[in-house]
Amino acid sequence: MFVLLIDMEVVTLNNTSKIINQAYNESRKSLLENEAKTICAEYGIPVTKFELSKTCQETIIAAQQIGFPIVLKIVSPDIIHKSDSGGVKLNLRSTSEVEKAFKEIMKNVKKYDKSARIIGVLVQEMAKPAIEVIVGAIKDPQFGQTLMFGLGGIFVEILKDVTFRVAPIMKEDAAEMISEVKAYPLLKGYRNTPPADINSLTKLLINTSRLIIENPEIKELDLNPVIVYEKGLKVVDARIILE
Repeated sequence: MFVLLIDMEVVTLNNTSKIINQAYNESRKSLLENEAKTICAEYGIPVTKFELSKTCQETIIAAQQIGFPIVLKIVSPDIIHKSDSGGVKLNLRSTSEVEKAFKEIMKNVKKYDKSARIIGVLVQEMAKPAIEVIVGAIKDPQFGQTLMFGLGGIFVEILKDVTFRVAPIMKEDAAEMISEVKAYPLLKGYRNTPPADINSLTKLLINTSRLIIENPEIKELDLNPVIVYEKGLKVVDARIILE
């Protein structure tokens, strides 16, 4: 049984280099989501609580530990698009729903790709809805590690409302990135929408900058969505690609 529980208050240090080296040893360039979230947590990036389980019974126990409602996601180095494979189940509110969802995920994934290596299932808390943002990074051939910030949802997909900075960045740079996006008034609070926690967003950008600078092996990083509350924020999905 292999169970990994991440709580932002208790984080084991020195996981990042071990995870990256293990991925290279296994000839993987794409980190598993649990690996990416472990690295994020090590750098002070708030992620949703999660556990990695391998069996249905472990999944039920993990869900009870985290607390309902929860989300289940397939963890496989061969499944990049989890939703397309039927490997994601949202808003599960009971042990019976978890058991049913686990079995459906395994059935769906095996039907989608019979040869896919299945590491297990990621059990994570279902984050409450709020303003969504995206934080990303890419290693540009000319400028090096470059950080991106934007509002999530249609603002990224349709309006392309994003801004960039070459890492490393300082607090002032992070503040400028946040205020530059066209949808910034939404973050400040609009009509019945409460203001987002700008201080937490600033820290997120600074910590992400430090993460990609201290680990030059990272070629791409995506934190999307990041749900920002009136107090605090949560990274729901994390993706890291290595050179």
